[in-house]
Amino acid sequence: MLLTLASPQPAQARGYTATGQCGAYPRLAITSPAGTCVGLIADEAHGLHFPRRVLEISPGRIWVLDMGNWMPHVGKLIELRLPPDAATPANASTTAKAVEAKVLLDKLHYPSGMVRGPDGKVYIGEADKIWRATIPALGQSPQPETLAGNLPADGAHMLKELSFAPDGSLYVNMGSFSDSCRGDDQKQPMPCPERAGAMPRAAVWRMVLQSGSNPVKEFKPFATGLRNSMALAVMPDGPAAGTVWQGENNIDYRDPKQPPEELNLLRAGADYGWPYCTGARQNAQGYEKRFDCSKTEAPHMLWPAHVAPLQMLATPASSAYGGQLLVAWHGPGAGGQRIVGFARDTKGLPTGVPINWLSGWDSKAGLRPRGRPTGMSMDHAGRLLVVEDFNRSLLMLMSETGGAPKPR
Repeated sequence: MLLTLASPQPAQARGYTATGQCGAYPRLAITSPAGTCVGLIADEAHGLHFPRRVLEISPGRIWVLDMGNWMPHVGKLIELRLPPDAATPANASTTAKAVEAKVLLDKLHYPSGMVRGPDGKVYIGEADKIWRATIPALGQSPQPETLAGNLPADGAHMLKELSFAPDGSLYVNMGSFSDSCRGDDQKQPMPCPERAGAMPRAAVWRMVLQSGSNPVKEFKPFATGLRNSMALAVMPDGPAAGTVWQGENNIDYRDPKQPPEELNLLRAGADYGWPYCTGARQNAQGYEKRFDCSKTEAPHMLWPAHVAPLQMLATPASSAYGGQLLVAWHGPGAGGQRIVGFARDTKGLPTGVPINWLSGWDSKAGLRPRGRPTGMSMDHAGRLLVVEDFNRSLLMLMSETGGAPKPR
């Protein structure tokens, strides 16, 4: 389906009040580093309803993967065409006077993962399948080529996240069916059946691709005991290049301070404890004295409870973000609703306290409402594109002059 949306007036997402200009766009009162600003690029007037991922296809040409809502087969792939600005002169992709939008595909089934592969194709994860497509001409619909179908598409965590490694391997989230392996009878079996069977869940899977008519050489579990790996990234360079990282959305306790979310360094064949363990190898509620958590992998880092990491972006060392691991903390928990970064140490591993890149949502009545970032990517100029589902918006972090932020 190809649907052209009416060319809107400058974006004014619900709840926001513009405070001037940020480059060519309305400026929002979202806190960002000195010398930067946050511009509002697109909103529900451009067809955004529940945006999950964003990816620049070429300068001035942006794809947004929009889930629509928590209903099946209502997702869309939307292409945005941005007008020329300080970092993007007019070219074949960007000559519009205002942001234009087209729906390239519709009726997608809970689409949530989108990444460009080393072959230049775009890979997309729907709840029940993973497919790829060659980037078509401007405004044309891509032609999906299914790589894996009939994937688990039920339960609490059916969404798929995708991340490529430098060696071309594709890592895929296969989230758990339940919160804590608690069945309708409210019992928590031991062992948890979700971790077994022909297609075990609560795991990160690894897909090995090859050329030819049968592109998938291998697709099997890589690491297990991971409740929901919507934050998944592979280091692109440095001494830790190729290492796989996962931000764990942990079990939902009623305690606002427990359990902590986790940053895990994934190793092939390792067990990270779900549903038996949380945090620093602590027994989860319902599994006290029933499992030895010392047998599982310890987290690399603990994060505040309920911040809900929904995407991670491992930035190159040469970028404006200096190789930081950027994380979208979507959740309503204390410390959530922001984009943070973690610097890499001399071994290339994320370390230290979180560095705020976008924050301060819901702290100025009438200027900026609650915000829940779901995804991000960098454009050709090094600016950060951020999609946020609470206000149905696409934002851009840029310098005051419209270029990339200065490294922090």
